[in-house]
Amino acid sequence: MSIAAPSHREPGRIFVHDYAGHPFQIQLSRELAHRGYEVVHAYCASLRTTPRGELTRRAADPATLTILPIELGRALNKTNFFARWLQENEYGRLLAAAVARHKPDVVLSGNTPLDAQRRLWNVCVDGGVAKAFWVQDLIGEASRRLLSRKIPLLGSLVGSHYRGLEQKLLRQSDAVVTIAEDFRAGLRAARVDDNRITVIENWAPVEDMPVGPKTNPWSIRHDLANKPCLIYSGTLAMKHNPELLKQLAVSLQQSDARLVVVSNGSGADWLAKQKENIGLDALDILGFQAFEDLPHVLASADVLVGILERDAGAYSVPSKVLSYMCAARPILLAVPGNNLASRLVSANRAGMVFEPDDVAGFVEGARQLLASPKMRSEMGQNGREYAARTFEVGGIADRFEAVLSDAFRRASAGVPT
Repeated sequence: MSIAAPSHREPGRIFVHDYAGHPFQIQLSRELAHRGYEVVHAYCASLRTTPRGELTRRAADPATLTILPIELGRALNKTNFFARWLQENEYGRLLAAAVARHKPDVVLSGNTPLDAQRRLWNVCVDGGVAKAFWVQDLIGEASRRLLSRKIPLLGSLVGSHYRGLEQKLLRQSDAVVTIAEDFRAGLRAARVDDNRITVIENWAPVEDMPVGPKTNPWSIRHDLANKPCLIYSGTLAMKHNPELLKQLAVSLQQSDARLVVVSNGSGADWLAKQKENIGLDALDILGFQAFEDLPHVLASADVLVGILERDAGAYSVPSKVLSYMCAARPILLAVPGNNLASRLVSANRAGMVFEPDDVAGFVEGARQLLASPKMRSEMGQNGREYAARTFEVGGIADRFEAVLSDAFRRASAGVPT
């Protein structure tokens, strides 16, 4: 499979691949398309365990934007390693074929399983297409840590393989965008040149997430409008410990408060079993909601909740916290204090932060927030003010334009990677 080498002096055709289909990445593609670029925004339509942005055309979308779902015909298997490996390789073949078909000048790819990213980078190399690696998580490092813990010997070997593969793909990239300065050490360990690395922190589409009242159609439909409510919304996977949410629900049992978990996948399934086994009446588990309902979901909360395992703090930043800030609600985190999300919440006095193993502090923080409307209001407003002054997509898109232009020029000039 090959692609004709691009002839433009500057990139005119951009292929943005966001495996997960998050809200802020499609916002970036829309902004770039409005600036006159031909943009294809591709995502994995078979992924069912992550919240999605608005991945259908809007009336105001320019003709230069194409939204491309890549479908395997069945949901991704997240529990069987071999089945997942086969599916991710199949996905990589479909993704590479899409790039060959659309003939972009530059590809920006994030959240992508490494076997699929490898196939994507190979087709780009064959066609002289510039490659920008958007590092949302250090997936290889995550695999090494998580698999080593889960399957001590074999897991360590498999994890080390993926860490090596990720480092190779990073070195092959014409540009690397990472979401936190914290990741720079890992990129240097992969021997990625500093002049190819740009830090652009994640954001949330603040204009799509107006501040709303607690009493709204969604909260009424789910009988939450008149009850104190803590909401966890987002992915609940291996890097999240659902035991913390279980203990939070246990602490609410003697009150009229509710903990609502808006998620799909193994963590939500585990919580559902706990609810059934021990009678956790204070816990409600809902699947992911439509993107247009997200402002109502977050507005229904008195407190918004986030968790992250201690080890995961080195390779992941929970982006749900950024959406939480848009909602003008206080944030309760059990996330390592040195993680970027924790630092943002603490620095902006937008909520309360506890270490992941401080269950007692986490539960007590929830109690204090529910007991103090004044504290909740002040912290929520602080978060919203941060979002309003930081998440303006125009300035963010300016930085991505510069990165993509640099990547294109390096690839066109044949600068070694």
